[in-house]
Amino acid sequence: MSTLYANTPIQHAEVGGTRLAYREFGDRTGVPLILFSRFRGSIDDWDPSVIERLAAERHVIVFDNRGVGFSDGKVGADITEMTDTAIHLIEELGIPQADMMGFSMGGYITERLALTRPELVRYLILVGTGAGGGEGAVLQGPEIEEWLKSGRSMQEILEAIWFSTSETGKAATANYLARIYTPERPERANVTDEAGVALRKAINDWWAGEGATLEELHKIEQPTLIVNGIQDAMVPTPNSFLMAQKIPNSQLILYPDSGHGSLFQYPEAFSRAVLDFITTQETGGLR
Repeated sequence: MSTLYANTPIQHAEVGGTRLAYREFGDRTGVPLILFSRFRGSIDDWDPSVIERLAAERHVIVFDNRGVGFSDGKVGADITEMTDTAIHLIEELGIPQADMMGFSMGGYITERLALTRPELVRYLILVGTGAGGGEGAVLQGPEIEEWLKSGRSMQEILEAIWFSTSETGKAATANYLARIYTPERPERANVTDEAGVALRKAINDWWAGEGATLEELHKIEQPTLIVNGIQDAMVPTPNSFLMAQKIPNSQLILYPDSGHGSLFQYPEAFSRAVLDFITTQETGGLR
């Protein structure tokens, strides 16, 4: 466990009779920035290098949805149900409005939340994500499934689909793994296989069109920052272009020599981009 997580206690809130886990970082003032996790990611899978930088200027909240990581209960049946749980948690915490950042599957939830309860969302950051199946969407290729079930090391898998196989990408992979998978990492930080199967089904359904936001993106009025790596194969990079074209007030950043995990490959540049985006919006937007 990183020093950051070891020094930041897990808190719990009861939502619909289920205990959900969350952590708060930074000064508890101003509009909070809520982070929505990736597939098979718990609150301890957020790179502390990113969290520390964001929390230096913002009140940051990370949480585990039902059945994931440190939260109790059963994984939601689909993205819409996971979104409902997130909404109830935000209400339970007494947050009238927040900036929201969704990474990968977390982006699906934040998109649906922005459309379902737009008054809860001030600004939106979508990272390595897409809007589900539909016209123009690009699905991941079969090579991803081969990598995930290949039996290769975590280092090899992340180099191939999160970072890159260049020397810079290999170094970024090793550094990320060292920050996340410390000897002190608790077992519960690892999402169970049962939860993983349920999450995968929800993702597959999303890309088949169930609850997908693709045809509704034009309704998202919040200023939106879209971020990805130039060679994302898990949620193929063309989906980022598609979202940027459809969300009226959006900006797009693509990082070089990187894939799905670009935010962790370039933690300093990414965090600064997020903070600058929020500050720019607070002071009147692009000029």
